[in-house]
Amino acid sequence: MTSIASITLDVADPSAAERFYADAFGLDDGRLNLRASEAPTSGFRGFTLSLVVGQPADVRGLFDSAVAAGATALKPVSKSMWGYGATVQAPDGTIWKIATSAKKDAGPATRHIDSIVLLLGVADVAASKRFYVEHGLAVGKSFGRMYVEFAADAAPVKLGLYRRRALAKDAGVAADGSGSHRLAIAGTGGSFTDPDGFPWEPATAAAAA
Repeated sequence: MTSIASITLDVADPSAAERFYADAFGLDDGRLNLRASEAPTSGFRGFTLSLVVGQPADVRGLFDSAVAAGATALKPVSKSMWGYGATVQAPDGTIWKIATSAKKDAGPATRHIDSIVLLLGVADVAASKRFYVEHGLAVGKSFGRMYVEFAADAAPVKLGLYRRRALAKDAGVAADGSGSHRLAIAGTGGSFTDPDGFPWEPATAAAAA
């Protein structure tokens, strides 16, 4: 079954981005790679990354550390029927959501991240779902033409599909955008580009970048 080993962000200054992600989230375990790029991009890049954590205190802690490291707060920490969440935009432009389904804290805050979820904003969820199934991903959950979550088992990064405008609204930004996604997905399914222009590459290529 095809799965994601890591994601690579194309950034203007890899050293600065590395410092930000270490200070903000402690992401230094290979799930996130960075490489230099000046590819033109503007507005919403069509994706978000989510950090799923264990309790509200962890959401608050990571949100605070991200803002202290230079992120822009798009949505402050708030409670919803699903749990707690917050959204920030990193200095390199990537949008990150920090979330938990827990309603109460079970202990002191930690910086442990249970999972990373890549949500792609797509033009046609059904068409993209078919494309990914044909490329070896198995559907975990599907909600018609609104949202699809692929089975991940123990994969380092999980994948979901969301309608582009709905994803932008959830992130708190305008849906308009153009140019490079500034994202590459490293997985086990070889090299290909999906219907919305998101490129996949072999995991070994991303590790060497």
